Amino acid sequence: MDRGRLEAFSDGVFAVAITLLALNLAVKGPGNGSLAHQLGHQWAGYAGYLISFFTIGIIWVNHHTLVSNVVVVTRLLLFLNLVLLLFVVLIPVATGTMADYLAAGGFDAKLAVAMYGVVLTGMSVGFSLIAEWSLREGRTRVPVPRDRWWAARLRFMSGGLVYLLITGFAFINAPAALGLSGLVAVYYVFERTPASGNVAEIAGPGGPNGPAGSAGPPDT
Repeated sequence: MDRGRLEAFSDGVFAVAITLLALNLAVKGPGNGSLAHQLGHQWAGYAGYLISFFTIGIIWVNHHTLVSNVVVVTRLLLFLNLVLLLFVVLIPVATGTMADYLAAGGFDAKLAVAMYGVVLTGMSVGFSLIAEWSLREGRTRVPVPRDRWWAARLRFMSGGLVYLLITGFAFINAPAALGLSGLVAVYYVFERTPASGNVAEIAGPGGPNGPAGSAGPPDT
């Protein structure tokens, strides 16, 4: 498989996942209270939608950045990419579950937000595995020097560690944990790094440097 097919398949999955998020925003309709009441009751759904939309969007941006630097697509890379997409597809499900239970409170609300955190953690792990694959010689146009491998790993792994902490914090305060997830997304949207041309500078939830890093020459 060439790189174009890998990107096309992944882009399709990202597009479906980000579109499915909107299905969680529908209200029940007449006969279930006033529209204003229903809209107010769905505050968790709107918050989850915004957080998940930008999280998936950042993943998509950085997936393109990372894959655009790849010169050889191996069978292992295809399966690692599937691991990432497995969790991307679960984000709308976790978002909908979180929205259904968070407003009600109680242990179920905490468990729902924790499940949301687990999915985001898994997504970050999947992205980090692809980044780890890309460190090996001959796999990218602009390789990371061997003496910077651990620095690159830490930058990618730290995103997963943040989401793992949010998962645990959900059992203490579920709304606050969701808010922290939102702050993480906001940070990654606005944070910028120099386009130094290697995977160590790639940004986003997979590796928390923001979405404007570069993993190779710019597209023309």
